[in-house]
Amino acid sequence: MGFFDKLKQGLSKTKSSFEEKMNNVFSTFRKVDEDLLEELEEVLIMSDVGVETSTKIISNLRDRIKKEKIEDAEDVKQALREEIKEIFDSLDNSLHLETKPSVILVVGVNGVGKTTSIGKMANRLKQDGKKVVVAAADTFRAAAVEQLEIWANRAGCELVKREEGVDPASVVFDAIKITKEQNADVLICDTAGRLHNKKYLMDELIKIKKVIDKELPDASKEVLMVLDATTGQNAISQVKAFKETVDITGLVLTKLDGTAKGGVVIGIANENKMPVKFIGIGEKIDDMEIFNSEDFVKALI
Repeated sequence: MGFFDKLKQGLSKTKSSFEEKMNNVFSTFRKVDEDLLEELEEVLIMSDVGVETSTKIISNLRDRIKKEKIEDAEDVKQALREEIKEIFDSLDNSLHLETKPSVILVVGVNGVGKTTSIGKMANRLKQDGKKVVVAAADTFRAAAVEQLEIWANRAGCELVKREEGVDPASVVFDAIKITKEQNADVLICDTAGRLHNKKYLMDELIKIKKVIDKELPDASKEVLMVLDATTGQNAISQVKAFKETVDITGLVLTKLDGTAKGGVVIGIANENKMPVKFIGIGEKIDDMEIFNSEDFVKALI
C-alpha cells in the first residue's frame, strides 16, 4: 500500500465525519451564498479545525467566490481544498538536515507517542540512506529506554543509553561524541515527557539544547514536538506552551488513524504558524511519512 492510500485509510474517521457534514450542507444549500458559507464554517469548527482558523478559511473562501465568480458547489469544494492547502504551504514543511551530523531533538508531553515516533523517524531516515544514532535522554523511566532500544534495533540504529536517573544532558553529550566518531548523518534525541508547567523539566530541556548548540554549533537542528491528534483542540494549547520555552521548528502528528479529530492539524498549523514535518498513521515501523500538504488535503476532502 502506497503512502497516499495509507493516509486515506488513516484519515478515514476524520474524512467520513467531515464529508458527511459537508455533503449535508451542499445537498441542503443548492445556491452558493452566505447561508452556505455559514454552514461550511460550522462544519469546519465541528471538525476540530478551531474557530480562528475556520473563520479565516471561510473569509478567504468568500473573497475567492466573489473574485472567481464561483457558482457551482463542486468548485466551492475545490476552492476550500486550495484554501486549506495554502495554510500548510505558507509554512516551511521541509526537513532541514543539511549538515553532517544534523540533530533532531524530540519533545512533547507524556503519552503522545514520542518513543514510537523516534523509531519510525530513524527507520524513515535510514531508508533514505542516512546513518542514524539515537540518544535515550529520557532517563526518568527505565521503560522508556527499553522501549526505545526495541525501536532502535528494529530500525537498525545505534542507541546511546546510560543508567536510570543520570543527567539527560550528559547522555546527549555522549551521543554527540559517538555520532562524530561514527561519522553518522543524524542524531535523534529522545527527552522525557513533560508538562509545560513543570519548570525544572523545562529547564532541563534548555540545558540539553545548550549542550547540542555548544558541541555542534554549526549543525542543522530540528526541534520537533510530537502531538497526539486524538487530543483535538488541546494540542493547539500544548504547542503554544512549549513554544515559550524551546524554539520548536516543526511538529510530528501521531495517532491520526485513531481519531475523527484530524481537522485539528489545520488549526495547529495556522494558529501556531508551525509546520507539520512528519505524520504517523499506524502502528508499523514504516507508518510514518514526511508531511505532504497536497496528499493530506486530498485524503481529507
